[in-house]
Order: sequence, then C-alpha cells, then structure tokens
Amino acid sequence: MTVALSYKGRLLAGVDEVGRGPLAGDVVTAAVILDPERPVDGLADSKTLSAGRRQSLSEEIRCRALAWFVARASVAEIDRYNILQATLMAMVRAVDGLSVRPEFVAVDGNRLPRWQYRAQAVVRGDSLVPAISAAGILAKVTRDGEMMESERRFPGYGFAEHKGYATPRHLEALGRLGPCAIHRRSFRPIRVDGEQGDLPL
Repeated sequence: MTVALSYKGRLLAGVDEVGRGPLAGDVVTAAVILDPERPVDGLADSKTLSAGRRQSLSEEIRCRALAWFVARASVAEIDRYNILQATLMAMVRAVDGLSVRPEFVAVDGNRLPRWQYRAQAVVRGDSLVPAISAAGILAKVTRDGEMMESERRFPGYGFAEHKGYATPRHLEALGRLGPCAIHRRSFRPIRVDGEQGDLPL
C-alpha cells in the first residue's frame, strides 16, 4: 500500500517522531531526504522491526541518504508547552537542520507544524512513505539509545526495558523512588504541582 503525495520530485523530506507517550525523556524527531540513486531496502514502520534490524537500517540511512538530521524537544519544553507543541517544535528543528533544503515535507500523523515548507500530513505515514519510515527509524534508534544511557544514570526505574513508557514496573518504581530528573512533571501520574497536566498521547 502506498499513499498519494502531492509532490513527485527528488527532494522529499520525511519526518517522524518517537516519544510522545512516555512518562520520561525527550521527544525525538528526525528528518530524512532519501537518495533515489542509493536506495535503502527494508524500510518499514520502526515499531515493526527488531532492535537489531533498526540499528542496521539506521546505519544505512545515515550513509546513503542525501540528508538527515535528528532533533528533539526537552523534558522542560514538554512540561512548559505541552507534548503536542513540543513535538511540533522538534519537527521544525529536524527539517531546519537538514544540510539539503527540501522542496516538500511529508510528516507522519495528522498535524503539521507552522513553517515555510510545502508539506503534507500522512496518517500511518511511517508504514506508507519510505522517507518517513527512515526518519522514524533514526528517531527510535536515537531515543532508545538515550534511554539505555538513562538506565545507567538513574538506576532502578527500568528505562532500558520500557523506554520511559508507563509499564507496571515503571509505575512501581515511581511509587518507590519518586520521579527523577528526566520525568515529565506535567504528565499523570507524575505531576507534582497539584494541577492537571497533559495526558500522554
């Protein structure tokens, strides 16, 4: 299955994010412009690939793409602006960081940032548009690696296992240890100011 994009040229940037739902860590975005002359075989929704396959593909993407860039919005920005706005900010940073200016941008999902690029939001784009698939793979490999490092920095929460998502083990650790520096204070059940924060999406 493919999706009809309103752009048919060579300089298409795909954009995807990882980390909207977790209780901890930055939201990470990536933008990728694939090179038609150097295709990357096996691109797919990053969630359907094994960790080893994602790692292998991420190395191919970085080597073969015309341009790629990984960006983020911090935990502080998520708590200040809310997760949706922080995600859109990170998407802008990813595209702005490309070494090649895209002529068109395809974004996974149903929302577009406010920017100067011609663009199209594509629901399930991470499985329909190869450039978006590539972006999702880069973003997930990056964020998963950062959560593995967070396990070493903040032992006891199980970040290497659940990557910050609200699993029973994570919730149990939160109850036992309290939140650490990378937890999102605006998210239930962490919010600490007594006001209702944004729910994970």
